[in-house]
Amino acid sequence: MRRKLNSTNDSFYEIFSDMALLMLAAFIFLFALILINAQLQGSGHVRESADEVNQLKESLARSQQQNEALQREVEALAGTDLHEQMEKIMENAGMKSDKAKRDFDLFVEGLRNLPGTDLHLVVDATGSMHGVTTFLIPVLRVIAIRSGKHLSAISWYADRHTGTYTGSMGEMFDQLMQNAPFIGADETIGHTFTEIAKTSPAPSAYMLIGDEPPTDTVYYRAIPSPVFTLPLGSSGNASTVAAYRKMAEETGGQMLKLKFQ
Repeated sequence: MRRKLNSTNDSFYEIFSDMALLMLAAFIFLFALILINAQLQGSGHVRESADEVNQLKESLARSQQQNEALQREVEALAGTDLHEQMEKIMENAGMKSDKAKRDFDLFVEGLRNLPGTDLHLVVDATGSMHGVTTFLIPVLRVIAIRSGKHLSAISWYADRHTGTYTGSMGEMFDQLMQNAPFIGADETIGHTFTEIAKTSPAPSAYMLIGDEPPTDTVYYRAIPSPVFTLPLGSSGNASTVAAYRKMAEETGGQMLKLKFQ
């Protein structure tokens, strides 16, 4: 039981650990620069000014302070109650009411009960989703953790282009944030599922996240796994909700409506 709880905590704040490692790498790099500079000065090959050396030392000190602050943040997060963390995320995603929480639990239970272990996220990366991923990623982490599924891949789509990332959960979310375009206007969902079915193993389930209906034809029978859908945006966007509900029903998945606060 303890191993399971520790594993869940590790997954939940994995991104903070990644950030701490990046800061540590920067610290080591700057330290190496100072050592190389000192050796060159001693050998007489290069004469750097005292000001430049002091600037390097100041940069090193700042990096060390930032790394220590990140480590404290990670330690503090590790000591907090995981249930409270998840509840706060759910509130920010509009899951305050009892009905919304029941809907969320049913959605997660549907994922949990599917045979197999892998979950493949498919994320709308058109212009209308710009900025939404900042709020969305914590919710997706909670869903993956509670469902007990392994997040095996993340794909994005926009204007008949798509990209797929694999690796650890933190690595995949980082690549999504840094490399997905979040521009364009064509929600080419049908094209995307056709492409990822060719290039990626069929998971236990796909999870489709977006705020607009498909602009192309979706061949539901060609999708190899159930699609669980998360339509975002205002409650008045009936066409998106209808399209995402149909996607879930046709493939054997479920739909969960989210409206971020």
